[in-house]
Amino acid sequence: MTAEGQLVERVIQQVWGFDALRPLQREAIEAGVDGRDALVVLPTGGGKSLCFQAPPLVRQKLAVVVSPLIALMKDQVDGLVSNGYPAAALHSMMDEAESAEVVRRARAGELRLLYIAPERLVNPWITEMLREAVVDAFIIDEAHCISQWGHDFRPEYRQLATLRQRFPGVSVRAFTATATERVREDIVHQLGLDDPLLLVGDFDRPNLVYRVQARANARGQIAEALERHRGEASIVYCISRAETERTAAALRDKGFGAAHYHAGMQPDDRKRVQDDFMQERTDVVVATVAFGMGIDRSDVRCVVHTAMPKSVEHYQQEAGRAGRDGLEAECLLLYSGADPIRWLELMERSAGEAGVSVSDDQRALVWEMRDYCSSVTCRHASLVRYFGQPFSKHEREGGCGACDVCLGELVEVDDATMIARKICACVARLEQRYGAGHVIDVLRGGNTQRIREQGHDRLSTYALLRGHAGPALRSYVDQLVDGGLLVRSADEYKVLRLTDEGVSLMKGEGAVRLIEPKKTKKSSAAATRDSADWEGVDQVLFDALRGLRREIAGELAVPAYIVFGDTTLREMARAMPTDLREMARVKGVGAKKLESFGERFLELIIEHTEIAS
Repeated sequence: MTAEGQLVERVIQQVWGFDALRPLQREAIEAGVDGRDALVVLPTGGGKSLCFQAPPLVRQKLAVVVSPLIALMKDQVDGLVSNGYPAAALHSMMDEAESAEVVRRARAGELRLLYIAPERLVNPWITEMLREAVVDAFIIDEAHCISQWGHDFRPEYRQLATLRQRFPGVSVRAFTATATERVREDIVHQLGLDDPLLLVGDFDRPNLVYRVQARANARGQIAEALERHRGEASIVYCISRAETERTAAALRDKGFGAAHYHAGMQPDDRKRVQDDFMQERTDVVVATVAFGMGIDRSDVRCVVHTAMPKSVEHYQQEAGRAGRDGLEAECLLLYSGADPIRWLELMERSAGEAGVSVSDDQRALVWEMRDYCSSVTCRHASLVRYFGQPFSKHEREGGCGACDVCLGELVEVDDATMIARKICACVARLEQRYGAGHVIDVLRGGNTQRIREQGHDRLSTYALLRGHAGPALRSYVDQLVDGGLLVRSADEYKVLRLTDEGVSLMKGEGAVRLIEPKKTKKSSAAATRDSADWEGVDQVLFDALRGLRREIAGELAVPAYIVFGDTTLREMARAMPTDLREMARVKGVGAKKLESFGERFLELIIEHTEIAS
């Protein structure tokens, strides 16, 4: 190993307490140390932050990090400072004195990382200040925001294209967790990267368990998933603000300490919810997708989507907020065949208000996400292949072992073709003039006023599927829509109509496959602690260490993960160090944290060991 490589390893061990690097981290760090342009795509949890935080310490020069959210800047700076790293941020929430001190430190050469929002970089005063501070590199975090093909395009990121002209000779490195090949090419073009090193990590997140369920009793399904992770961090995503409030209230009624979060809340209320979540005073946040991008909590054990996201890239980003510490986590997506239509309507409305039109490419993204939800193939394989990478684990016996398909949680419905024919026949007898709800009521033999008034209780298809539950029939209808046998009208009534394939099936031609969840007993909350991640861990001690972490975080008014992450606490509860020298060997315990927190955690471990013995 070169002297430079040894220096990198020494810095990482002393500051972050890591004794090994993850795949591609070494190459990304070396590019930074060499001052080379680069585009680094590492999925959430792949450790991309370390890739741009380590080189400035090795080079002993200032790098500017362009970051889109103040909350994200603050969390990263707090984490770095807790490790003894000279970092700061400039943003609109700082007062004049705070900003002046950051500028002074930058000009004096005291900082190694300075976080700035993209729109501030066009300010001539900021440009002049950065020239005086002698910037060595620009780091573009969340770089997908610069591409119109990215899932979170932000116009202010386009201004970064001028960095090359304003700071000639300064290297530029772009980082993102989610980018297709098309987006990667656009990032390189927009930033004018010069012969960049391109590093694309494995998009598979093997520690995440993916599940897709037909949305039936949504609140019950959400509660069941959260019960498997009671006492642990969970995020529940809803499409609308009103849904976040209603869902959070329903979960509180079920005994969960849930809070809602959306952009329509007062800033102080949003900050309170975010702070409570980061400091482990609240475990469950029900939110719109605005929540999460600025959240650096690594121990989220469950992410639930109450409806289909509008693209695979959005889903990869949002679900990827689970298990960033590399430990097992669950991602549950509740899906209805009406979700794609709802997204298209929302997109049309938003585009109309902006005076533009929805492109075919944007529509295609919605249908690609629909295909993911309705397919019965390995979820990990589907996601990885979407981003252009091969995936063969699902082809081996046992599959990926981390999704509902490969775990055998989905089964084929008996007599699926006959059930499908009866549904299609009922749509025909109703003259293709009614939505799914009424069709299902007729098939189940409902006694509604509408059925009686229309005389639909006298149809030959009335009560043909009396023994089937309503939610199951709605799932079957969704599957027939996804399979092209039925279509929903584009108007607000979502009338069901037969396709040519549906007519053929109704006449006895062809066959259909329907799936449903396997009927099993509900998983207990304790079941989540039976995975290999917990092997050798004293779980009572781990819970006590979490309590101490929460206490220290409250004293310092910082997010709990800044003290220590779950991975480090589990390793402490596994290794049970008896002195500070042994504590220093625990992954994630750097020199600064050992000095700041080591004694208190060691005291608790020794006390627990003595009681246990």
